[in-house]
Amino acid sequence: MLQRLIELRERTVYYVAGSRPAAYFIADVEAQGVLVNSPAFDPRLLQGLQALAPLKYVFLPSRRGALDLDRWRGASGAETLATEAEAPAIAGTIDLMLARGRKLTRTIDFLQMAGVTEGSCALRIRNNGGVLFFGPILEPGADGWPVLVPHADDHSAENRLLGALGLQDLRFEYAFTDVFEPGRTRFGPGADAAIRIRLQRLLEA
Repeated sequence: MLQRLIELRERTVYYVAGSRPAAYFIADVEAQGVLVNSPAFDPRLLQGLQALAPLKYVFLPSRRGALDLDRWRGASGAETLATEAEAPAIAGTIDLMLARGRKLTRTIDFLQMAGVTEGSCALRIRNNGGVLFFGPILEPGADGWPVLVPHADDHSAENRLLGALGLQDLRFEYAFTDVFEPGRTRFGPGADAAIRIRLQRLLEA
């Protein structure tokens, strides 16, 4: 049910097997349990998460990852987080609106990168090499590394491109998106360099 992906000094990241959009669980020393996207509610899954770390937060990179949100919230007491722009389109209660510059802990913050949807947002872990959870903002390309893939229903192609350009200066070892296929999806280490190269190719095309 849970696949361990990376283990760092202060946290471990797990993939919720079979979830679509992909859901991830961060067992963090300071923040405790952070669920990225809410999959279909399953009390056995909640029990498994709680055994790793108390579930304190459910972060929604976009409206697309919000399934059974109020069931997760009610069963765990976790606070739900999304950007103010995205919240009206999410089916469920949002407890904390993410304004620009807001931090969850000393080492966890958020990058607003609207474009796919009006308020899509990434979660960033700043230390231990760095980890980014992009939600739908990026997705695996043909070689499995995350890249910007334009779609006809994007909220703003211009904002997507500007957000991607902003990634050029960030340093992070690992990157996760709403799409995860075990054995094919590549997530790091070396994610920042791999993504930078692929974005540059996209800009030059």
